[in-house]
Amino acid sequence: MPEVTSASASASAPITLADASARTVVFGGGRPLALIAGPCVIESEEHVHFLAQQISSIAGPFVFKASFDKANRSSLSSYRGPGIKEGLRILGTLKAAGHFILTDIHEPDQAAQAAEVADIVQVPAFLCRQTDLLLEAGRTGRIVNLKKGQFVAPHDFKLAVEKVASTGNTKILLTERGVCFGYNNLVVDMRGLVIIRSFGFPAIFDATHSVQLPGGAGSSSGGQAQFIEPLARAAAAVGIDGFFVEVHDAPEKALSDGPNALRLSLLGALLEKLRSIDALVKTQPP
Repeated sequence: MPEVTSASASASAPITLADASARTVVFGGGRPLALIAGPCVIESEEHVHFLAQQISSIAGPFVFKASFDKANRSSLSSYRGPGIKEGLRILGTLKAAGHFILTDIHEPDQAAQAAEVADIVQVPAFLCRQTDLLLEAGRTGRIVNLKKGQFVAPHDFKLAVEKVASTGNTKILLTERGVCFGYNNLVVDMRGLVIIRSFGFPAIFDATHSVQLPGGAGSSSGGQAQFIEPLARAAAAVGIDGFFVEVHDAPEKALSDGPNALRLSLLGALLEKLRSIDALVKTQPP
């Protein structure tokens, strides 16, 4: 494993989203924590608009995340979402309402379609080694959020980064979401956040998928939402550029990933703590 020094783990060049109303979200460059938040999957048009408005009122400018399709659900009978055509239409109404959008893709031919609506195209963790998918994501010219696979060592993740960057697109975010630890369990190695940040791109911590118990509920994944806050605080103390948090107003009723989602009512208090830690870390000399 290559040695990582404090210098090589310093702030990356900023990646900025801006709209006509002068709202901005900045990842990296030593700027305060950026936020990516939203439900796991689109449940209805009304629901995503409700969540987007609520999160915006709590957090300020942020990136709204929701999937149009969850192609990697544990069970064939699990809810997957409205599909790409209807899902992108719904996400388009959110964009028209003034929200920045992130959504994930599972097949190469979805990349260009998603990029017509999304500000950030996301490559799911399970697919982070799929070369054709990575190349098509890069060719969109959009920001690409690469989620590190549960089976990938932090230093090996650089190979996925190089595939996207080979397209000439260097607007890349790198997201840690835990690593497999035996069966139906994940752990987070905080050293990994330092390692992936040393690649020169903003590092994001996925605080909710990191507490997932994959397949832990039999036909679906379980989760330990009580550990979202302590892990998020630890990641903020390490020094990162943003947080990814799946949020739901009623996690017990969520159609996907409810057990590891953050309850909407808890978001404000969590962000206040994380921003305080982040401000302290980023005002200290390297």
